Amino acid sequence: MERETPDFSAVDAILDRLGRSADRAVPVLQEVQRLFRHVPPKVLAYIASVSDMTETQLYGVATFYSQFRLEPRGETVVRVCHGTACHVAGADEVTKALEEGLGVSCGATSPDGKYTLEKVACLGCCSLAPVATVNDEVHGRLNRARALELARDLEDS
Repeated sequence: MERETPDFSAVDAILDRLGRSADRAVPVLQEVQRLFRHVPPKVLAYIASVSDMTETQLYGVATFYSQFRLEPRGETVVRVCHGTACHVAGADEVTKALEEGLGVSCGATSPDGKYTLEKVACLGCCSLAPVATVNDEVHGRLNRARALELARDLEDS
């Protein structure tokens, strides 16, 4: 997948609005990620060149907090809960079915940028186990067949 050059004018607008000091790193990176669906390394270097933040500080923040991604995420993010209730109810089979149905490995983004499939510790929907979310929409009581159906529905939409 070809990576395009980030729009630094949009980054400048974020910095103008939120500030350029080191204590603004988290909100700046949150806005950058909202804009690009990840935090491009070129943007980290750019921010360091026009702010009081160093590239090392920015990289440290971006890699410390699990909310940040340095690689592009898919347009559709599918998260499968692997908390205790979901694990016992068959989360592994649900994950395997979604990998098969979406053509992406768990923890990765599809080459076309359409899907990201993630394993998460808990989604807080234990009574619906096993559970997956599609862009924060909850799908509960999944099994292999229902997970494959969910993948087909995503492909058809």
